[in-house]
Amino acid sequence: MKRSTEGRPPREAVAIELLPNTSSPDELAAVDAIARACFENEAFSATEELSRPWARLWAARPSEGAPLAGFLIAWHVADELHVLNVATLPPMRRRGIARALMDASLRYSSGNKIRILLLEVRRSNRAAIKLYRDLDFKALGVRKGYYADTGEDAIEMILALDPESGMIVPGRDEFPIDD
Repeated sequence: MKRSTEGRPPREAVAIELLPNTSSPDELAAVDAIARACFENEAFSATEELSRPWARLWAARPSEGAPLAGFLIAWHVADELHVLNVATLPPMRRRGIARALMDASLRYSSGNKIRILLLEVRRSNRAAIKLYRDLDFKALGVRKGYYADTGEDAIEMILALDPESGMIVPGRDEFPIDD
């Protein structure tokens, strides 16, 4: 059973070290361990993902020399960045790690003429939806029964960027979701 964090103050923010293009065997093993801790019943291999030339991986730790605490994996195809997974170890959540990883993906997108960022998020993952909303993502649609482990729906979200300036293009929800 998950405990609600609603109404509680956020945990203390930490200084975060981002590791773009994470690829050492130890770092990849740490990313896999984070995935196992965060995504029950989901097969994930950072090494397998990075075998695809379009895959991009960012990892983060709370401070230099500390163990990895989160990662973001995305596919850069043509002028789109599809965010596949954003994960933070449960004890390290609410400290800005996921936001720092998303910010890194936005900086990458701005510098690489990305036109849109896409992602899916579990309808029940209110914290992630709030984060994406805070970053100006809009609801694009719903994928009924998208998650095989529970049959839960996924909310599709999109963020449009001007590929020349890298600035966010204002948008609107195409699908109503209750925040």
